Amino acid sequence: MTQDHEDLTSGTPLSRRRFATTAGGVAAATALVGTAGAASAPPAAAANAPAPAAPPSPGSKGRAADFERCLAVARALLVVDEHDRPLVPGYARILEEGLPRRTGPGKKVLVIGAGPSGMVAAWLLRRAGHRVTVLEANGNRAGGRIKTFRTGGHEKAPQPFADPAQYAEAGAMRIPGSHPLVMGLIDRLGLPKRRFHYVDVDPDGRPAGRTWIHVNGIRMRRADYARAPRRINRSFAVPRAHWDTPAATILRRALDPVRDEFSHVGADGKRVDKPLPERVQGWARVVQRFGDWSMFRFLTEHAGLDERTVDLVGTLENLTSRLPLSFIHSFTGSSLISPDTAFWELEGGTAVLPDALLGHVRDLVRFDRRVTRIEYFDPGRPDGDVRHVRAGGPHVWVDTVSEGRDGPVVREQFTADAAVVTVPFSGLRHVQVAPLMSYAKRRAVTELHYDCATKVLLEFSRRWWEFGEEDWKRELGLIGPELYDAYRAGGAAADGSLLGAHPSVPRGYITPAQRVHYAANRHTTRDQPEASHVRGGGSVTDNANRFMFHPSHPVPGSRGGVVLASYSWADDALRWDSLPDEARYPHALSGMQQVYGQRIEVFYTGAGRTQSWLRDPYAYGEASVLLPGQHTELLPSIPAPEGPLHFAGDHTSVKPAWIEGALESAVRAALEVHTS
Repeated sequence: MTQDHEDLTSGTPLSRRRFATTAGGVAAATALVGTAGAASAPPAAAANAPAPAAPPSPGSKGRAADFERCLAVARALLVVDEHDRPLVPGYARILEEGLPRRTGPGKKVLVIGAGPSGMVAAWLLRRAGHRVTVLEANGNRAGGRIKTFRTGGHEKAPQPFADPAQYAEAGAMRIPGSHPLVMGLIDRLGLPKRRFHYVDVDPDGRPAGRTWIHVNGIRMRRADYARAPRRINRSFAVPRAHWDTPAATILRRALDPVRDEFSHVGADGKRVDKPLPERVQGWARVVQRFGDWSMFRFLTEHAGLDERTVDLVGTLENLTSRLPLSFIHSFTGSSLISPDTAFWELEGGTAVLPDALLGHVRDLVRFDRRVTRIEYFDPGRPDGDVRHVRAGGPHVWVDTVSEGRDGPVVREQFTADAAVVTVPFSGLRHVQVAPLMSYAKRRAVTELHYDCATKVLLEFSRRWWEFGEEDWKRELGLIGPELYDAYRAGGAAADGSLLGAHPSVPRGYITPAQRVHYAANRHTTRDQPEASHVRGGGSVTDNANRFMFHPSHPVPGSRGGVVLASYSWADDALRWDSLPDEARYPHALSGMQQVYGQRIEVFYTGAGRTQSWLRDPYAYGEASVLLPGQHTELLPSIPAPEGPLHFAGDHTSVKPAWIEGALESAVRAALEVHTS
């Protein structure tokens, strides 16, 4: 049993965790912005610390030291330094022009991990004159969670689809135009990009809203729901006050008072950010007020929504699986992922970005080298035998092991003056590190929450989602003259005999196991909705598929396409992770039929692909998605160096799961190594 002690400076109980966080290692909070705040001082020093630049929000019970830490988190969110000056323009110049000039010889540097952060850090350090080696556990590819199922590329992978021209994203698939570092890097590397249609568009490229909402047995076009939401809303039994308000509007109204802390509504009705110093203070107040809250607690306690309205909002606005997680995480995400956000995709798949980066560092990368042990010497901590013994030589020793795919297992050691560690903390837990890192860092490695995400992708020989009814009539007529009417009347065979029946479907990809699973779990509701007739965008359902996305653009030379048949997170993803691949594809097809109708089965090729990031042996999860309280408790320690060990990766930023966060961290870590 842990005994609580009295914090004499505040009169509040001081638990072992609070004592360790307050007095032992939270100086790492400054790593986010390069300055030491009052939160890093022991209780006696904190009592004499200067007052915060702005008072806590009304009703807050936090102390001054707590607000200083909230300021550090706010500055990390906005990527500004301790004087509230933007860091991103300087980072962008470094990506374009290189690191600042340095006097003296270059260092020998190990970069652990060949994801985007590792390759960019290695590229920058190499251009600055350092000797760099990149260690990558994966023997087949670089790129981390940027992964495209495709033919070609640098990967040693089999052809994924029946049509070799087709490709689809296992990981990152959309790039916000509001992310300047990744957009600038794409332009610098000369990679062609085009709009990713988060909302489906008409032939002129205007938002159409023809994708489906299918919940509680009701199917409705998104545009129709926006105009008249009552039927769907009442199916959730929400109070009368919410009958005629779309879920997105309910959520926006709940969040707008929080946004008022750092922005205001302009004359044109659009939100405008406050000047930077005010914005930092506003975000700090938000972090202090709601940093310990889950999204569910915010919606129920602060916004006053009843649980049925929360169910409505969670189902339609992709919050259900993450309601127990950090409000701050979901709040920042909801500001980015919206119909008003301009998204982009890379022609040929997102993996052309790691292709291009690898072209600059390929000779530095040692593939199939999984790091098993890191040993380091920190001159600033003269307590420890190994550091005294090895003080005259390298400062970092790294043991690796191969996976032995093509021969015997190989063990190899690498040494360097410094290392950039980009391994997700969920994976770093399996690496021995000696001597022990600081308590704050070890706690971050141990407790940082990683979510799971699973995709199921299905290939079709025709882009049926773009069809009108005349297209359906023509194509089904190639199978049988009465088939179009049979599907419309709910009288088509439901025994699986029509699976892949269209003449355009190549034979040999639908396996007997898939047919067995399909026959056992086929969609039994026989209604046939009208043709979707959409381009891009996605549909939402309350069945296991949850979210489905159509390709924004056709693949040149191909009449078919690959649909993201199911995209799910957290507990929703775990439901898929228990299924073998050959069961996932028929299950995903059945879920799509509930939304789009039975007739889509005739174009299914049997060539699916699936990605479970929790089961991935190199990713150890989809991304770090913080729990309530982890922004203030763990975030300051996550990017902090430990002697010659520096840490990068999107998990060390406040943009987890985004390439922008990986690039921010890569420039920061490269600067740390370069200037230390």
